[in-house]
Amino acid sequence: MAHQILILGGTTESRELAGRVAGRRDLSVTLSLAGRTRSPVVQPVPVRIGGFGGADGLAQYLREQQITVLIDATHPFAARISANARLAAIQTGVRLLVLRRPEWAPVPGDRWTLVDTIQEGVSALGVAPRTVFVTLGRQELGPLEAAPQHSYVIRSVDPVEPRPAFPDAVYILDRGPYEERRERELLRSLGVDIVLSKNSGGSSAYAKIAAARALSIPVVMVRRPPGSEDAVKTVDAALAALDHLLPPAD
Repeated sequence: MAHQILILGGTTESRELAGRVAGRRDLSVTLSLAGRTRSPVVQPVPVRIGGFGGADGLAQYLREQQITVLIDATHPFAARISANARLAAIQTGVRLLVLRRPEWAPVPGDRWTLVDTIQEGVSALGVAPRTVFVTLGRQELGPLEAAPQHSYVIRSVDPVEPRPAFPDAVYILDRGPYEERRERELLRSLGVDIVLSKNSGGSSAYAKIAAARALSIPVVMVRRPPGSEDAVKTVDAALAALDHLLPPAD
């Protein structure tokens, strides 16, 4: 009988991992998406959309579906679902594997200001009006209302609805991966003075960081929340760990 695998996804890595295990006869894989993106990328395995109802709801699902291994491959800033995954695994005894891509690190030429929260990031923009390139989640834009003097360039996969209450904003709908050359052209054409970003890591969205460095544009970088020390950092490492966690074949 195939082992039941649940991947908590929504990242490039979760999709790649699902694709790498999709053809294995010893595994039956389901990919869970939160449902926040209206038109998610086509996935290589069956998909479940929507939340579970907290840690208890996830634990119930793990029992009902007889999940063998739970893989948390969510976004590095999805702290709540990651916490729920860990609690549900403890409650049920299901093996937990965490895949978390490496965070970005500053290199010579970067002009980063590190902050712990988006609210601190907004404060770090300063009092004088600036043109700010923003790549936060649609649900995380509220703190920007505390600094209406700035002009915001907001990029998202889906439309921002309702739009925050600040007077000057440009909204861009786009989906990565992005190219550094195009990012440089975008920042230059819009007169961007500063970038506000979360340290999401990965290659898909790094182009804006490289573009800011090339143009000597400062970046306010929101640090990641505390993560799992036992997390693997690559899809290859996750595949090796998954095989290690699977019970021996009968």
